[in-house]
Amino acid sequence: MEKYVFGDKNAKITLVQPTDEHEFQTLENEVRLIKELSGADFRLIAFCVDDWNRDLSPAKAPAVFANAEFGGEGQKTLDAITEEIKSENSPVYIGGYSLAGLFALWAAYRTSVFSGVAAASPSVWFPGFTDFMQTNGICAEKVYLSLGKREPNAKNPVLASIGEHIKKAYAALDENNVRCFLEWNEGNHFRDSELRTAKAFAWLLNN
Repeated sequence: MEKYVFGDKNAKITLVQPTDEHEFQTLENEVRLIKELSGADFRLIAFCVDDWNRDLSPAKAPAVFANAEFGGEGQKTLDAITEEIKSENSPVYIGGYSLAGLFALWAAYRTSVFSGVAAASPSVWFPGFTDFMQTNGICAEKVYLSLGKREPNAKNPVLASIGEHIKKAYAALDENNVRCFLEWNEGNHFRDSELRTAKAFAWLLNN
């Protein structure tokens, strides 16, 4: 898993984002947007995974599209990330988009390393995940959630359940007295991913 550092390498605030080769191409623009939206000094450490569905899923699960099953190696990825950032100063915020947003949210239940979570359009439809949230306590102090307004209109019934699941996720956090914000963005899941992720991180930096 390759590691790349963006932003101010001497900043006291660290952002962590799992990504893949395709999403990596938009990170420079995302970093620029975070800076514009927050005005804060930060460094963003991007960890580029080899297999999105395998490396970022918290458990094994059947495919939603074609034959792309979820390999459930999220813990292995999390262990590698926490080892790499163990010398970082606090606070450290973790975030991501789609399955990476789910991974970021799940990671904050597994370790106390992360002070905040930036979960942009997270895949909280993942089997059993919101039930997991309702029965476990998160270690992070604050969480940003977002969703596209048209995401619940997806033709795939699993993906269409995202609207109800994001509400359950927010309720679970709120019931545990976590500082949480849920934002509904325009468009479907594939619109403005870098802007949505930048807004998520900027909220953590501004709150």
